[in-house]
Amino acid sequence: MPRLNVNIDHVATVRQSRRGVEPDPVFAAYLAELAGAEGIVVHLREDRRHIQDRDLKILRQTVKTKLNMEMAPIEEIVEIAIDIRPEMVTLVPERREEITTEGGLNILAHPETIAGAVNKIKKKGLFVSLFIDPNSEQIKAAKNTGADMVEIHTGLYAEAKNIEEKIEELKKIENSVEASLKLGLRVSAGHGLNYINVRRISQIRGVEELNIGHSIIARSVIVGIEKAVKEMLELCR
Repeated sequence: MPRLNVNIDHVATVRQSRRGVEPDPVFAAYLAELAGAEGIVVHLREDRRHIQDRDLKILRQTVKTKLNMEMAPIEEIVEIAIDIRPEMVTLVPERREEITTEGGLNILAHPETIAGAVNKIKKKGLFVSLFIDPNSEQIKAAKNTGADMVEIHTGLYAEAKNIEEKIEELKKIENSVEASLKLGLRVSAGHGLNYINVRRISQIRGVEELNIGHSIIARSVIVGIEKAVKEMLELCR
């Protein structure tokens, strides 16, 4: 069974809608860990639309499992990651106008920028993952940056409109996991995974971790975060 890491960005999104103090993503992380989550994921965006610097600093002090900091390969954020020292840094693409991350890093188009960020972070002893589409050329490019892991983007699989599309996208993910492992990269997966589509991804041999946020936080509004996390863990098993 892959480890389940819970992304708590959307708790901060609700808080920031009123620029208030609740709900607190730090407390959400605490409850998620109590329920069995084996990691907490937060994305510190350049525009600070949800997670704030304050959240990251407190989470670094309070998370007992593993803190995975998602971020764009931007100098300011790289310096913050080096200062905070999460267990894992995941480099992701970022556009101000997007609602959420829309796809994987295009390493082929920006090899020097991404490799430079990877090198700077790894020199400080941090573990680095790259969020990429299930594409063989991007996987090879990820390996060349010196990254430790790739997170395979599962968004197109999650958004597939029919069974044929879903099978096609699932096969791309399976092939990408296999290709990554052959190159010596560790593998996680995430984006768009929910209580309906997660099972097939959790069964792919070689996927160490699943990073899931929106569906768990959305369900927690109805049933509470501890129950929402436990239900997702059961599906992953």
